[in-house]
Parts: sequence; structure tokens; C-alpha cells
Amino acid sequence: MQNDNSHTHDISKSMDNVSPLTPQVDGYKINLFDYFIVIAKYKKFIILFTVACAVISAVISLILSDIFRPQARIIPPKDSSSMSSQLISQFTGVSSMAGGLLGQSTPADLYVGMLNSRTILDQIIKRFDLMKLYKKDSMVETREELVNNIQIEADPSSSIITISVEDKDAKRAADMANAFVEYLVDLSKGLAITDAAQKRLFFEQQIKDTKKSLSAAEEDLRVFQEKTGVLQVDDQAKAVIEGIAVISAQIAAKEVQVRVMKTFSAAQNPDLQKAEDELKALNTELRKLETKEGSGHDPLMPTGRMPSVGLEYMRKLRDVKLYSTLFDLLEKQYEMARLDESKNISLIQIIDRAIPPDKEAKPKRVLIVLLATAAGFFFAILGVFFVEFKENILSDSKNRERYETFKKYISFKNKK
Repeated sequence: MQNDNSHTHDISKSMDNVSPLTPQVDGYKINLFDYFIVIAKYKKFIILFTVACAVISAVISLILSDIFRPQARIIPPKDSSSMSSQLISQFTGVSSMAGGLLGQSTPADLYVGMLNSRTILDQIIKRFDLMKLYKKDSMVETREELVNNIQIEADPSSSIITISVEDKDAKRAADMANAFVEYLVDLSKGLAITDAAQKRLFFEQQIKDTKKSLSAAEEDLRVFQEKTGVLQVDDQAKAVIEGIAVISAQIAAKEVQVRVMKTFSAAQNPDLQKAEDELKALNTELRKLETKEGSGHDPLMPTGRMPSVGLEYMRKLRDVKLYSTLFDLLEKQYEMARLDESKNISLIQIIDRAIPPDKEAKPKRVLIVLLATAAGFFFAILGVFFVEFKENILSDSKNRERYETFKKYISFKNKK
């Protein structure tokens, strides 16, 4: 019995010399209280290191420059007659579902892309001399830096676009945000964004081409008259020429109208079908005028019964009448397209202009100090546990020998 008590005393005495983080075997386990012992042992170091991290982070946060982030908010135009929505509504009847499946973009997405375009970014860079401000050597690097300092987002529910610009100068940041809106308005005016605008530009180009053709035809007729002399054309021939020219011009104008409608309408569109029927009727009327058969009492005598004298002059005169009439018809369609364009909500509406904020957006000084303090405390705890563990490992001669061997093999000075 005495021997048992003596053995128990020896075990307890040996346990008094064991460090809390010394690895143990034979069923001995470290409990949570052992970790608190280590923390208490190094409490001064932990407190000093944590306080040092807090002080250093506070000093750094005070040195950091204030970053301001003003915002401008706009509502982009809405195109109610987009081709994709028309096609989906006519053929499926479930436009919202189809639009989601096809990934159809909204008008807001289009304007967000325009705001991020190189055209607008370069205008901002030149206006505010950002290459010098950002200390960059090329437009590419400056453009990348500017993109990092802006944030352009569109609210999917309301389509409101928010433009945020970060800069050290509050006034300059606000001016840059407003400049984005200004350049967006200028860019949108020169682009055919809505269907109505595309129609208007199409008719505008057709008018330019017709005007050139009319000028060429008038010049050709003038030169012909100077060479051959002024021909006297009777009323009957004039009636035939004017009749063919008017109908030919109507056909050309109607063909332009049909091409435009096919671009933005489905084949089953009743307006398109009506325009195609009118085009067929005009072609039938033109063939009637140009046929060689006809009544001698018809004031619009077919061209096949015209005398051969002056035929070339009448053809040139017909071209002048044709392009003159076509020009008038296209101008009317152009005005109608322009009115349709004005009916759409074609103006960018500004909800909020950016103003210089009275409070910085960055840095978050309190958050920086709190995170640095927490990180300092964590690494201090981790460090003291590592130091304690290393000391306990090296206290054993065998472990110390292994450690030296390990250092020998991982050393770059080892040539073997």
C-alpha cells in the first residue's frame, strides 16, 4: 500500500514539470484551461502587440487621403416599339418569359454600356486632364484607372442608372459624374437608339440619295437641251411623262416604306400587308401606262405610241419628274418618322445631379482600426502558442536533434 502511494506521488511530481502545450501520451489530454494558462503567461506581449496594431492602424488611417463619392441618377429613354418585343408578343404571347430566356437586355443596360464606352471615357480624361492627375503615361492605363474609380449600375426594377465617381477632390468628383451624364446625352443624340430614330435616319439617307439623283438628272437634261435645242413637247406627251414619273416615284417611295416596315414588323403585320397590296396596285398601273396597247382617246397615251422624235428628251424629262416627285414623297415620310420619334420618350431624364459631398466615402477609419486590432490580437495569440509549442518541442533532446536535422536539410547552404 505504501508502494502504491509512493508511485502516485512520483507521477504527480512529474506532471508538475509538464508545460501545458507539451504533447502527452498514455491517455493524458490537454483541456481548454491549458490554453488560458499560455495566454496568461504571455499576457503582456499580447496586450502590447494588440495595442501597437491599433495605434499603427489609427495613424495610417489618419494619413490616408479622403476619398469622396458623389452620385448622379438618371432615367434612360424607353422605347415602346422595339423590334424584339413586337416579335415576341406577336408570335408567343409571353414576352416576359421569352425575354428572360433569351437574355433580352433593357434600355438601361444599353445606356450603361454607352457610359462605359471608350468615346465617353476619353472625353472625361481629356476634360479633367486625368493622365496628369493619375500620373499615367498612356491613355490605356489612364482609362483603366478611371474605370476603377467609377461605378455605373442600373436598377433592374426601376431602370434608374446611378453614376458614382471616386476622387480625392469632392467638387471634381461631382463635376466628373455630371460630365458623364452630359456626354451621354450628346452621344445618344447622334445615335439611332430607338426604332423611330432608325426609321428617321433611314429616310434621311434616302432623301440625300434622291437629291443627288435629282441634281444629276436636271444637269443631264440641261446639257441635252443645250446640245439639241429646246424641244417642243405636246400636252399629250407631257401627260404621259408626268403620269409615268408620278407613279414610278410612288412605287419607289412605297418600296422604301415596305423595306422599313419589314425591318421592324412581322410578316403578319396588317399595316405591312396593306402597304404591299398598295405597291402591287401601283405596279399594275405603271404597266398599263407603259404597254404599247391603248386607246387613242386616252389622254395618258402609252409610251409605245409616242413618235420617235424627241424620245431621248422625254426620257430625260421623265427622270427629272421621277426624282422630283420621289423627293417630295420621301420628305413627307421623313417628317412622319421624325414626328414618331418625337412621340417616344427620347430624352434622358436627370433625377439627381451630383453635388460635392460633405463627408468622405473612404477610408472607413473606425473599421480599419477595429479590423487591425482584431487581427493583431489573433496573430498575437497564434504567435505565443507557436513559441510555447516550439519551446516544449526543443526541451526534449530527441526532438531537438530532429529539429536540427530538419533545419540542415531545408537549408539552401546544404550541398548534399
